[in-house]
Amino acid sequence: MRKLENRELNRKTVEEFKQTSKMPVTVVLDNIRSLNNIGSIFRTSDAFLVERMILCGITACPPHNDIRKTALGADEAVDWFYAENILDILSDFKTRGYTLIAIEQAESAVMLNEFQISENQKYVLIFGNEVKGVQQSVVDLCDFCIEIPQGGTKHSLNVSVSAGAVLWEFFKQFSVLKKKNQKKPN
Repeated sequence: MRKLENRELNRKTVEEFKQTSKMPVTVVLDNIRSLNNIGSIFRTSDAFLVERMILCGITACPPHNDIRKTALGADEAVDWFYAENILDILSDFKTRGYTLIAIEQAESAVMLNEFQISENQKYVLIFGNEVKGVQQSVVDLCDFCIEIPQGGTKHSLNVSVSAGAVLWEFFKQFSVLKKKNQKKPN
């Protein structure tokens, strides 16, 4: 086994990324304090072909050196915008038929490993503040809450780790659907 060199990874340019088909997933970061977490989620959103990111509340926006440190340029590839009022943005997405999902521990939450995406559905995934999580007023607007199963003593993951786990699961499920549809006869 030989470790691949960077030139062998077939990385897309920013322009190629922007032209690539994306998952029908919008990531919303609400009141994220850490610039490193924001950058990390940009990078993860790039890796898993997220359609766009929306930064809300106190969440800092690019360009910023501390975001770039962890984003490694993904903040230039992933489409994003800032919205001060998350409730207005989410209401708009809901009226356009998106499924709103808070990543939060809540009553009736669906465990991530049990959540099944719908083939022709678009999703908004909301990640909240590192300490307080997703605001209750946001949870109230959501169609689902997804909880990441955990077995340790803390039952708490860093928000960028949570984003990585959830986005990987969505990417995996959308990839399976895409392969299934490519095999269907016309």
